[in-house]
Amino acid sequence: MRIAMIGHKRIPSREGGVEIVVEELSTRMVALGHEVTCYNRSGHHVNGKEYDSEKITEYKGVRLKNVWTINAKGLAAMTASFFGAFACAFGKYDVIHFHAEGPCAMLWLPKLFGKKCIATIHGLDHQRAKWGRFARSYIMLGEKCAAKYADEIIVLSKNVQEYFKQTYGRDTVFIPNGVNRPQLVEAQLILEQYGLKKDDYFLYLARIVPEKGLRYLIEAYKDVKTNKKLVIAGGSSDTEVFLRELKAMAKDDERIIFTGFVQGQMLEELYSNAYTYVLPSDLEGMPLSLLEAMSYGNCCIVSDIPECTEVVEDKAVVFEKSNIKDLKEKIILLLKEENVCRYKHSALSYICEKYNWDRIVIDTLSLYTNR
Repeated sequence: MRIAMIGHKRIPSREGGVEIVVEELSTRMVALGHEVTCYNRSGHHVNGKEYDSEKITEYKGVRLKNVWTINAKGLAAMTASFFGAFACAFGKYDVIHFHAEGPCAMLWLPKLFGKKCIATIHGLDHQRAKWGRFARSYIMLGEKCAAKYADEIIVLSKNVQEYFKQTYGRDTVFIPNGVNRPQLVEAQLILEQYGLKKDDYFLYLARIVPEKGLRYLIEAYKDVKTNKKLVIAGGSSDTEVFLRELKAMAKDDERIIFTGFVQGQMLEELYSNAYTYVLPSDLEGMPLSLLEAMSYGNCCIVSDIPECTEVVEDKAVVFEKSNIKDLKEKIILLLKEENVCRYKHSALSYICEKYNWDRIVIDTLSLYTNR
């Protein structure tokens, strides 16, 4: 098949979960003999120009096309998806796969030209606190376009599946994200740059956005008596003001370390050597960072939202969403090493077996060929 992907920022990239999903799907589909083209944004990396990489036209057999983008909050996704959808409408593609709600606002355009269009809803993005009224309205338009025009809709959680059924009467297909089994690495870079050793820190590693619950985490942690540090790793995503607010909250506690955006060896070392991983989110699609943390054999603390509890089942510690007192108590509980070890042993095999990328790609390709 000839397949196009739209809605991500760019691949290869770790700017967000959507980018990881698009890369995994497209490279594996190419390996199976399909032709895949990904429409990358031409704007800057959301975490700063220093992360911009040279524009390339191919990656692991995937064709890359850069589309014109207005590099501004709320406009980047809109302009990139419009010009990507316009190109796809006239391109020779069997399937066009839209990712995320906002870009789906342009799904009607290739449908107008008789293209088969698939939409993956990575989360209910209109609920994210960072968006203003205009952006939120545009994202809702994308959601409605997907519900009305998409040939098939993929969702990443049962909660979102129920939402589409109740709101639009629309059936969807549940295909979760996957995870790769990683190699554990020793602490080298993190020791040199931050003085971090194995089992020396609690780790948050994801985007720095309000709905991830970082305010709760910092408040809860500051009230815990421990020598273990709290590492907050990740870049802002059009949320620089929020990041400054978090740093102001943490300024009197030397145990709290902000690393900024991480990738490559630094990311691998942080996952490999964490004492416990924490994801205190109010809102998620399907948290790839949680899958990754568990694939490294980490004990995890997560909020009790369905998107997290469906992933971890009984293999992690769960606290009541936005409840700082409960989160603090769970952190204290895991200061006892025997409690951490119990969860570490069960996390790795469970998560890698349940969320297998090869199986997910086959399920997605089967959806493409449905009539």
